[in-house]
Amino acid sequence: MATTGTAAVATGTSTVKRKPVFVKVEQLKPGTTGHTLTVKVLEANIVVPVTRKTRPTSSLSRPSQPSRIVECLIGDETGCILFTARNDQVDLMKPGATVILRNSRIDMFKGTMRLGVDKWGRIEATEPASFAVKEDNNLSLVEYELINVGDQ
Repeated sequence: MATTGTAAVATGTSTVKRKPVFVKVEQLKPGTTGHTLTVKVLEANIVVPVTRKTRPTSSLSRPSQPSRIVECLIGDETGCILFTARNDQVDLMKPGATVILRNSRIDMFKGTMRLGVDKWGRIEATEPASFAVKEDNNLSLVEYELINVGDQ
């Protein structure tokens, strides 16, 4: 019995990928995912990693490496937001760089929005953009409160 993937290969058909829809920073809302943006990196600040309790290592497990976390202020011509870069993403997020964030998501941290890219997303360096970042519209400074609406 053939699976869908092998049937597509056998018949010579392929799935059609849709074009990415680029959004602006001011369009970001809490709890949303799948954003594709072109942004400039304004600042990159190293976050001190939380010290974890050391686990006894067995001969089969590999030693855990400390994770690198950098909070970057990124933006475009409509506004700016904090971006949390982790491990290999840190190398791409240098101040002055222009990057494309694909499949990014909004994380909430202490009631404020942060942008992030997980293992399903991608960060790509691109040619320098011509826009000037609007720094006075920082979406990470807006505090949100979760309100549960019960049945009435």
